[in-house]
Amino acid sequence: MFYTADQVATMATHQFAQLLWREDNHTLWLTMNRPEAKNTLSPTLLRELAFAFRYAHYNPEVWSVVLAAAGDVWCAGMDLKALRNGELPNSSTIPPPEQDIVIAEMVRKMHKPLIAQVAAPVYAGGFLLLCPATYVVAAPEAKFGLPEVKRGLFPFQVMAALMEFAPTRQVIDWCIQGKVLGVAEAKALGLVTHLAEDEQGIYQLAQQLCEGLHQNSPSAIRMGLQALDEMRAVDAAAKQAYLKGLFDSIQQTADAQEGMAAFIEKRPPVWRGV
Repeated sequence: MFYTADQVATMATHQFAQLLWREDNHTLWLTMNRPEAKNTLSPTLLRELAFAFRYAHYNPEVWSVVLAAAGDVWCAGMDLKALRNGELPNSSTIPPPEQDIVIAEMVRKMHKPLIAQVAAPVYAGGFLLLCPATYVVAAPEAKFGLPEVKRGLFPFQVMAALMEFAPTRQVIDWCIQGKVLGVAEAKALGLVTHLAEDEQGIYQLAQQLCEGLHQNSPSAIRMGLQALDEMRAVDAAAKQAYLKGLFDSIQQTADAQEGMAAFIEKRPPVWRGV
């Protein structure tokens, strides 16, 4: 999907124009870096995000991903100017994807925990990076707005994504009123999972979440997130058979064998991620 394992294996040799990245202690840290454009999702930024997420998907040394943003807006949705008029040339060397990028699927198909680190307002299509995230850690300055109806549009994809965890009536109200919610309201709806006291606090919370996740089997987490992804496309009658097959498979992984051995031997497990 989007990029092959061979393509993303060369990630370190590529030039990224709108996304900063670093890899540290099994975490891939990503920062959207278009503050002058409110981190709107240009074709370049979408390609770079998709490339990084596929890198995380294929790389067994990446156990978690953190997504942040530079500037005073976390993401203002799609870059409509670039989509309409085309982009100006930039330094990115990321190739075109094999198929059109669907934002929420780009996250779901990664099958690694994603922590969204939000310290500024998010609008419109930016929600499609938050809704499928495993955790959304927010600072008090964060706000969450769906202004589409005020522009004669409607957040169809965002509505569907929000309804996976939030009550239907509250989602509809949010969409048709075009409201902006604060962090407390967003947490009550389930969009925000963790509140921090300030911007430094969201980094610390993200770090703590990664450290906690890394105490557990990376392969078990990966297979669990894959199961969640696949269940969306599996009807109810086939779901249990599918999950039984996954459970049979996970028992054969090296991490499962190590986890059971460590439990019996009363020692900390040493994960290999396979």
